[in-house]
Amino acid sequence: MRRQNLAVVLGAVAAHSPVSRADLAGHVGLTRAAVSSLVDELISRGAVTEAAATASGRVGRPGRALAMSSEGPAGLGLEIGVAHLAACVVDLRGDTRVWRRVERANAGRPAGRVLEDAAALAAEAEAEASALGLRVEGRVLALPGVVSNEPGGLVEIVPNLGWRGVRLADHWPDPDTVPEPENEANLGALAEYWTAGRPSATFVHVSAAAGIGAALVLDGRLFRGTRGFAGELGHFPVHPDGPDCACGGRGCLEQYAGEAAVLREAGLTPPGADPVALLAERAGAAHAPTLAALDRAGRALGLALTATVDLIDPDGLVLGGAYAELADWLLPSVRAELAARVTVRPWAPDALRPSALGRRGPLLGAALTTVRRIMANPTLLPAG
Repeated sequence: MRRQNLAVVLGAVAAHSPVSRADLAGHVGLTRAAVSSLVDELISRGAVTEAAATASGRVGRPGRALAMSSEGPAGLGLEIGVAHLAACVVDLRGDTRVWRRVERANAGRPAGRVLEDAAALAAEAEAEASALGLRVEGRVLALPGVVSNEPGGLVEIVPNLGWRGVRLADHWPDPDTVPEPENEANLGALAEYWTAGRPSATFVHVSAAAGIGAALVLDGRLFRGTRGFAGELGHFPVHPDGPDCACGGRGCLEQYAGEAAVLREAGLTPPGADPVALLAERAGAAHAPTLAALDRAGRALGLALTATVDLIDPDGLVLGGAYAELADWLLPSVRAELAARVTVRPWAPDALRPSALGRRGPLLGAALTTVRRIMANPTLLPAG
């Protein structure tokens, strides 16, 4: 019961800060004495700070404002992509305090070498956070592949990196800082749910980088499937007789709407740095082959999402990752396919929208995972 009450009080501080203890008691429906005891514990755990007493104009002792701590507990997010590594640190207020990204060609490199580089970047981010007075309480790694929900940090397969059956603990230099792996699409969806006004209780989040992933949030909870394999929309066959896919199938969505496929269709050579920026630049300049490639990708994506809508019956669809940054050119053809094919239920065009987080979503979701766990259970923090 006390753990639950600590979470309730901490959530009320987050929602109403700066707030006095007296006003906080009114918000949570507990006695002032109970709230005062809970607040003292949250302060001792570093989750809440209390300012010096200030006159409020009311009768009685001056009030002291409570607020979420800008120092102390924080979450570390890590991301390994085909062509980059990234790290960020988010404090309990949800503010991003550290953000690092380096371009790095990871595809085809040994998993151990990539993880060593990621660990070095993580150490740099933690050192920067420590200089800001932050203490990392948890670490989550976003990966563009299938992560088992079995304990031990097992990464089943990351096709675009060439990984199979990689256990993080076997390669991470520091056994005390091994991150928890998670699928990047799942983390993008959670970041959307936590930060973007909670688009709905049931929605599908589709994101793209080198591959395509989807995440299902059902009644406010992430749906992982029996073993954590749910959401592999990129390997949905939109044209069963289409080209071979790296997964072993044919005609998969990634062969039409993946980054490499769109660049190829647009007649563009993959740049060394940012292919999404290149596509956006060419599309903005009305480059006809690029516009045609994005239209083709949008129609294929619309086919796959039609099946998703009919199967899941979501409130909405959110385009994240690279799709969010290319939404101006993708949305018309995706919406046209949905309008033509979703016939067994009502469907509004604005039920499909781009994410405001863009490609930042998975990394933010990784860092926020720790923050949300602390908010739900403040006893995870050591008492001072």
